[in-house]
Amino acid sequence: MPSLAQPKAMKPEHVAIVMDGNGRWATQRFLPRVAGHRQGVESLRRCVQACTERGIRMLTVFAFSSENWTRPVDEVAGLMGLMSTALANEVASLQRNGVRIRFVGDVTPLSARLRDGLLQAELATAGNQRLLLNVCFNYGGRWDIARAAAALAERGVAITEASLSQELSLSDLPDPDLIVRTGGEQRLSNFLLWQAAYAELYFTEKLWPEFDETELDAAIAAFAQRERRFGGLGPDTPAVQRAA
Repeated sequence: MPSLAQPKAMKPEHVAIVMDGNGRWATQRFLPRVAGHRQGVESLRRCVQACTERGIRMLTVFAFSSENWTRPVDEVAGLMGLMSTALANEVASLQRNGVRIRFVGDVTPLSARLRDGLLQAELATAGNQRLLLNVCFNYGGRWDIARAAAALAERGVAITEASLSQELSLSDLPDPDLIVRTGGEQRLSNFLLWQAAYAELYFTEKLWPEFDETELDAAIAAFAQRERRFGGLGPDTPAVQRAA
């Protein structure tokens, strides 16, 4: 993490998104909730394409949280089936667009078939370098921190900020510069809790199936207006205040 204030960034390198509002989008149209999730896949496809066109290098999305298991059984089953279908349909497109996909989360509760599908998608796109797409599936920020701490304790390694950071799921990547949440709620909901420490937050009333290139550009424009100080003083702070 940078220790000094930096000038305003025009474009985030790493964008993370809480893709919220699929169920509400469907309910408003008198459709089953899974229809909203299907439309959400279309929005993700648009967003991935838009990120590649805008030169964003990393996109991390919250697809299924560790708390989502408490939803109705038919909705959970629909989400699992939708993930399997998306894997079958999207890998070729990811390949064409130079997108590498990686899945982050606890895969042990998933079916063997789905786990194999996730692995095969990762292997098929491993060489792509235009955009890294991290899909957080059965993920929770608290789970990530607890798992990392347990791994360090088991090895007898002292738990410090540095050691814990290196053990987290996205330890090989810079923390997200910008976290976007759709759907009108203004909370992280257990998403990237450690990594979000200095991220810029952007909330939109748009439901995720409605999120498009215009909304992405609005989030990037808002980010460009932020002054990222990382706990220090901004470059425009008067010298007398800097000396205080």
